[in-house]
Amino acid sequence: MSYLLGVVLFALAILISVSLHEAGHMATAKAFGMKVTKYFVGFGPTLWSVKRGETEYGVKGVPLGGFCKIVGMTPQDDDVEPADQHRAMWRYPVWKRTIVMSAGSITHFALALVALWIMAVSVGLPNPAFPTTDAEARQEPAVVGLAECVVPGATPRACQAGDPASPAAQANLRDGDRITSLNGKPVADYGDLLTALRAAKPGERAEIGYVRDGQPATTSTVLATTQRPPLDNPDGKVGPVAALGVGLQFTTPTRVTYGPVSAFGATGDYTGQMAVGTYEAMKRIPQKVPALWTAITGGERDVDTPISVVGASRLGGEAVENNAWYLFFMLFVSLNFFIGVFNLLPLLPLDGGHIAIAWFERARSWLYAKIGRRDPGRVDYLKLMPLTYGVILIGGAFTLLTITADVVNPITLFAR
Repeated sequence: MSYLLGVVLFALAILISVSLHEAGHMATAKAFGMKVTKYFVGFGPTLWSVKRGETEYGVKGVPLGGFCKIVGMTPQDDDVEPADQHRAMWRYPVWKRTIVMSAGSITHFALALVALWIMAVSVGLPNPAFPTTDAEARQEPAVVGLAECVVPGATPRACQAGDPASPAAQANLRDGDRITSLNGKPVADYGDLLTALRAAKPGERAEIGYVRDGQPATTSTVLATTQRPPLDNPDGKVGPVAALGVGLQFTTPTRVTYGPVSAFGATGDYTGQMAVGTYEAMKRIPQKVPALWTAITGGERDVDTPISVVGASRLGGEAVENNAWYLFFMLFVSLNFFIGVFNLLPLLPLDGGHIAIAWFERARSWLYAKIGRRDPGRVDYLKLMPLTYGVILIGGAFTLLTITADVVNPITLFAR
């Protein structure tokens, strides 16, 4: 039941975000005097509507997004009454049209920023000092967490019957112990521990120095055998190495909580990280299409593949089911930021496409005036329809692909 509640809550959060996106278009258009005739939540048959002034507000039967109708978005729109010609959107200055068309994305950014600020002062944001690479993790103190066993092979998996027990557990080490030496070699950090283990021989007894609750102590155990590549070459040849049966327990906190003022800077810093991450994720989309097809046809789902609204809602359900509300809200933030960026791409029918055309017209008019030629006027959107249909077709196919993958082979973050 909690999983279903999470799915519904996240889907509702997305619906509200998209509805506010359209409300951003509507509010700015009205503020500039443009005529907005419709504002609806959802698509399909009308369930309810009411007219206030010149705008009809309502709810449609299919709760997938929303829309607002601004009169005369392009010169080719033929639904502009003679009395409203001066209020047609395309007649307004380019800067006003830019604000109206970007208001949707700005709304998504605002939702993400407000949510991030609230999280920063309440539950914290990801710690920028937390290790994110193997090299950084090896600089952490060698505070260990015990494994249940030692997996003999190089591929990580759950423990199975017959796997060697953890030598560290047999030596009565505990979670949170900090190892300070191995076979007489000082261990200052986790990297030193790995180096010392590679110098040891599998099956031999090792002397271990450690600190527990501030008190130094020693113990010994027989090291097990596992398969690993060289430390300096993760892609190198795998070979047998000694194993202690421990993992790293990070001492650096994963999150940092800020005061109301410092939270603004932290929110800005994290937003910059999201911008870089979003750019990198969008660059990888074409190369991830084959991985999506593999997931649909029975292969393993790559956790780095794109997800649809369906997949995001399922992850939201998992988060609620496992009481991981922090993850729920971070998903909400990330999705809003991604939608905001994606919608500004200079492609029709996205808002960014309309903005690009408006500024192209402005630049072309300026250039023609400089060279003494007649202003060519507005762009003919009808001539761009084949390109627009191509974008819609590709986008629709990609959306269908991600939805299918999210239904038949979804990404999961928790064991179920």
